[in-house]
Amino acid sequence: MSDREAGGPTWWSTSAEGVRLRVRAVPGARVTAVTGLHGGDELRVRLAAPAVDGRANDELRRFVAAAFGTHKSAVRVLHGRRSRRKVLQVVGATEPPPALIRSAEGST
Repeated sequence: MSDREAGGPTWWSTSAEGVRLRVRAVPGARVTAVTGLHGGDELRVRLAAPAVDGRANDELRRFVAAAFGTHKSAVRVLHGRRSRRKVLQVVGATEPPPALIRSAEGST
C-alpha cells in the first residue's frame, strides 16, 4: 500500500490529466520557494511576485513547471485565480518530483 492509499499527503493527488496540487500562495516574497505545508493539506509557496495583474499566478506556474521539468503551459490554475488558496493541474505528470516532496515535508 502506498502513502497515497494509506492516508498520505493530501496536498497532491492524481487525476486522468496529471497531478493536482493544493497550494497556499504567499505573494510578495524576495525569493520563490516552497516553505512547507499550510495546515498539512496545502503546499505553501512564497512567490517573488506581487498579487497584481496575475503576476503571482504566472510566477507560481513558472515555478511549478520548473520543479516538474515541464513547460509553463502544462501547469493550469483550476481553482483560485484570485485567491491565495489554489488548485493547480500539472498535465502529464504522474507524481510530484522527489525534490518538491522533500521541500514540503522537510519544512513543516
